[in-house]
Amino acid sequence: MRILNIIASADPETGGPIEALRLTGLQMARLGHAVEVVTLDKPSAPYVKEFPFPVHACGRWTRRYGYTPELARWIAANADRFDAAIIHGLWNHASVGGWSSLRRAGLPYVVFAHGMMDPWFRETYPLKHVAKQAFWLAWQGRVLRDAAAVLFTCEEERHRARGVFRGYGYAERVVAFGTADPPAGVESQLAAFHRLLPELKNRRFLLFLGRFHAKKGCDLLVEAFSKIAASDPDLHLVMAGPDQSGLKSKLIAQAAKAGIADRLHWPGMLAGDAKWGAFRAAEAFVLPSHQENFGIVVAEAMACATPVLLTDKVNIWREVQMSGGGLIGTDTSEGIENLLRSWLALSDDGKSAMRAHARAGFERHFRIEAAARDLITVLHSISPRGFHEAA
Repeated sequence: MRILNIIASADPETGGPIEALRLTGLQMARLGHAVEVVTLDKPSAPYVKEFPFPVHACGRWTRRYGYTPELARWIAANADRFDAAIIHGLWNHASVGGWSSLRRAGLPYVVFAHGMMDPWFRETYPLKHVAKQAFWLAWQGRVLRDAAAVLFTCEEERHRARGVFRGYGYAERVVAFGTADPPAGVESQLAAFHRLLPELKNRRFLLFLGRFHAKKGCDLLVEAFSKIAASDPDLHLVMAGPDQSGLKSKLIAQAAKAGIADRLHWPGMLAGDAKWGAFRAAEAFVLPSHQENFGIVVAEAMACATPVLLTDKVNIWREVQMSGGGLIGTDTSEGIENLLRSWLALSDDGKSAMRAHARAGFERHFRIEAAARDLITVLHSISPRGFHEAA
């Protein structure tokens, strides 16, 4: 098949959706399918050229919504080269402009919601929700209504999305989701991480890896760590990720005020060998989110046999709990503190067993091969055309 992906940006700093597209696309390519991407990015953006398959960057005219007439022109000129399309995400011109152009071209499509219909956003930003409901009635709801299917990555995401917006129905489908096995080269990965943070070589640490955003609960983690720090003076905390919202400086100030600044480390966004080295070196991975659709980083940690400490607002918490590869708590300061204390209270044998369970849980629930096969099955089922040759 020839598959078109439509997404706002190929920038890796935007988080999970583009990483999910990249991983699934690479696996589809291994299965003999051709994958291309059209985005609202500027053509000169460096990550456009670095992406592992063709990216057609249309160049947005507006910053937030991302309008550009080039998206419609590009899809009109190229739609007949593809068998099916995938729209990734909501609330931008890639979604709405992609929908109107695909409909005119007669190219069937599915939508990945990527957690953007979670009720947490309605409860946390009620005024924004009013604006989104109006936008839903005018445009976004029709995108989902006309899709062959709206795809959710787990039952929890599907359940939480129901009833959040009024006015349009849509066909739901849950598909497998996951990540790839870590690449080979454990020693080079550890070396890459320790080049960034040499002070942590041979030291124990917990790892947070993700965007600094209000929904991630980073402030709760800093507060909880400050409360357990004295009970384990050899333990450190690595806070790794891009800072698009200006939250990092507030977290650093919070740590300084709590007297733990020397125990926290801020390497910025980690990628490639340094990222895998961080997962492998960490004692455990912590994700204290108030809302998390899937959490590819959770699957990546488990693939490295690193136990995960999560809130019950990470939508795959049930699968993690079932696997025995992590601990689950609430998204409160007390809940995160209890998570950390529960981890520290485990015996060495208990921690070793959880590492083995984490890897087994990845194998059972989160392999990218199953995710790609599931998605290909859906796309086959919606395409009425004779399939194009991939090459």
